[in-house]
Amino acid sequence: MKKLLMAVLLCFSSLMLRAQVPVDTTNKTDIDTSGQKDLIDIGRSLFRFKPRKNYNEKKQIYFSILPISSSVPGGSKALVTSTTAGFYLGPRKSTYISSVTFAPYFNLKGRYGLPIHSSIWLTDNSYNIQGDTRFLVYPQYTWGLGGGQPEVSKLLVNYDYIRFYQSLLKRIRPYLYAGVGYNMDYFININTISAIPLTNYSHYQYGTAQGVNSFSSAITFNALYDTRENLFNPLPGAFANIIYRSNTKLLGSDNNSQSVYIDLRKYISLSNYGLKNQLAFWTYYWTTLSPGTPYLLLPSIGNDPYQRSGRGINQNRYRGEALAYFETEYRRDITRNGLLGFVLFANINSASQPNSHNFAYLNPAGGTGLRIKFNKKSDTNICIDYGLSKGFSDINLALGEAF
Repeated sequence: MKKLLMAVLLCFSSLMLRAQVPVDTTNKTDIDTSGQKDLIDIGRSLFRFKPRKNYNEKKQIYFSILPISSSVPGGSKALVTSTTAGFYLGPRKSTYISSVTFAPYFNLKGRYGLPIHSSIWLTDNSYNIQGDTRFLVYPQYTWGLGGGQPEVSKLLVNYDYIRFYQSLLKRIRPYLYAGVGYNMDYFININTISAIPLTNYSHYQYGTAQGVNSFSSAITFNALYDTRENLFNPLPGAFANIIYRSNTKLLGSDNNSQSVYIDLRKYISLSNYGLKNQLAFWTYYWTTLSPGTPYLLLPSIGNDPYQRSGRGINQNRYRGEALAYFETEYRRDITRNGLLGFVLFANINSASQPNSHNFAYLNPAGGTGLRIKFNKKSDTNICIDYGLSKGFSDINLALGEAF
């Protein structure tokens, strides 16, 4: 099984290198949104606000906001307000759109989260600055390590969590970047809401003792290849990201440990004009390289950097010392003005079995979704996805595509 999964990754990487040579962004023109419609246009029409200026307007920031009620890890509903900001820090012909996403949530049971993600592109794409800051207070379910555990065997784990990730990448040639970063994860007062401690349940020794804190502090080395131009709604192109992480006691970590995350994506347009008609592919391989990684930092479904993998699968449902993932999605407009669209998606993952990197179980999911254009200037959609897998289904609402 491991050889098969690695073969898929190799084939997919070769596809990225061969298919669709990217166009140099220094020659691209501003996106023409004439004839396109979004919810802001509809709001202006209904309330008779002053119309927008033409598409050559040099507006600096494009906001999208989505107040929703949605489920959170550990069960129950919470109020989630997702806000995205897209802006340019250089000429649009040579600089990608930068993005900041802020999605705070809370409910009446003491659970809340304050996550902020950012990807900043400096003038002419000379540097890319990536950030991920979170403060979370909520319990999460876990099903132990590997696959094959029944749904009813889940255990509720409670803790507070502080994350601070920052990385700086410099362009070394068009589309190719390399750099370093700092990652800090602090899990506070880890405990189970039952008589079973996490150590006994998981049979894993790092970061599982009842009532303890777990601290990880790491230097990362990052390589990035990105031709997508827009993180909110990627155009045909390719993306590859490799992150090597080294937790070290020299920076305060509880244990020394290493891990690597490899992320590959490809976007293919099936038509050159008219309605949007696109295929998107995503695969990642996330693995520990040595003992010592805390349990809550082990590779797990739905805990990729942007927490967008595994639609139709409960977050954390599968966890192991290694995780392989693949997803494909078909994207198409319904209306010619771009206001409405739909997607069909399918994904599959496998977590390694305890104390090994063997993959014994494949876990599929699939679903469909509706797209509503909120802001045509930043090409940001409201995404409403319904996904299902064996014994589980859910509805996800978000701003911007899953990948």
